[in-house]
Amino acid sequence: MLAVNDRSYHLPQAPTVVVCVDGCEPDYLAQAVFAGRMPWLQRTLAQGTALVADCVVPSFTNPNNLSIVTGAPPSVHGICGNYFYDTASGTEVMMNDPQWLRAPTLLAALAGAGMSCAVITAKDKLRRLLGHGMSGICFSSEKADQATLADNGIDGVLDLVGLPLPDVYSAALSEFVFAAGVKLMAGRRPDVMYLSTTDYVQHKHAPGTEGANDFFAMMDGYCGQLDAMGCVIALTADHGMNAKVKFDATPDVIYLQDLLDGWLGAGAARVILPITDPYVVHHGALGSFATVYLPASADAGALALQLAALRGIESVHVREAAAAHFELPADRIGDLVVVSERSVVLGTAASRHDLSALEVPLRSHGGASEQRVPLILNRRIAGLDPQRRWRNFDAFDLALNHAQ
Repeated sequence: MLAVNDRSYHLPQAPTVVVCVDGCEPDYLAQAVFAGRMPWLQRTLAQGTALVADCVVPSFTNPNNLSIVTGAPPSVHGICGNYFYDTASGTEVMMNDPQWLRAPTLLAALAGAGMSCAVITAKDKLRRLLGHGMSGICFSSEKADQATLADNGIDGVLDLVGLPLPDVYSAALSEFVFAAGVKLMAGRRPDVMYLSTTDYVQHKHAPGTEGANDFFAMMDGYCGQLDAMGCVIALTADHGMNAKVKFDATPDVIYLQDLLDGWLGAGAARVILPITDPYVVHHGALGSFATVYLPASADAGALALQLAALRGIESVHVREAAAAHFELPADRIGDLVVVSERSVVLGTAASRHDLSALEVPLRSHGGASEQRVPLILNRRIAGLDPQRRWRNFDAFDLALNHAQ
């Protein structure tokens, strides 16, 4: 048994694959199954285990991927967004560097116990965090052509996979993850493999549309191949996805920085959008979760009530309440945490968001409305508590402790 972050895990008896499908609102799977596009999943739903789980909020990529591989919420592992305000240095920074990680990953522990491990992620922003402390294979689709034995535990990835280097803004970026995973499993048969995709498709295509169904049909085919190789598969997601638009299909945005500048004076407050990352074309850095740093003279409680009264705001929490409610590290969030309703997003100032690259009506995530995600295993597990609140970071527990 391995003990990691106050949870215990059995070593795998069969090759174990945990898949994090970025932006996988459960309805994507339902619509694709209904359309007959996911025969493997349809069999798995009948013969395996299918749960609806909660991801962590903010429902963004980095916090949830790290929760899945640590088996713990952000209050433990410390990664509370894709982006945050480092009060120690007074700078806004990406949370891509392992220096921000406060807990070990299960992947590192498994590798330390002699298991062969492989991590394949779509975007390179996650690679260093997921592979921190882990010996084995760890590379991204985005930079697969740059993978080396010294840095990634593998070289010649493009030749191995037999696909060209994909564009970062494409469905092919995720397909490369699955194709590489199948090739690695067939050739090297790692004991544990973690696959993490990108939500490019989900930002552009609603459940049941042709683009979405094509994507999930592709995924289904690769999962079927892994299943045929005898793998235990746990499939979950980092967050869901919703349309964030008005009746005229324009983004429904509340610009918090503009509001607070009007209430408190220009620059008195600082609004941080944890969705921010280098890949903003499909969401314009607009999500449904924001954190606000206030001047010492401000009344946080009064401002929370003032913001909560606005149309489109679902909830506003002061720091301590937000940390407790959302399981976040209190020292890495602002004085206020603001969550918008399902169809509304939060911005800083209107002048800071370039939405000209949006090719379709805005779809995004970040709030509690994107918290429901699938948690599906290709093994039937008896005796699970139907009243339990399942989390996406239960994936490894179910896969290693119950499914084999």
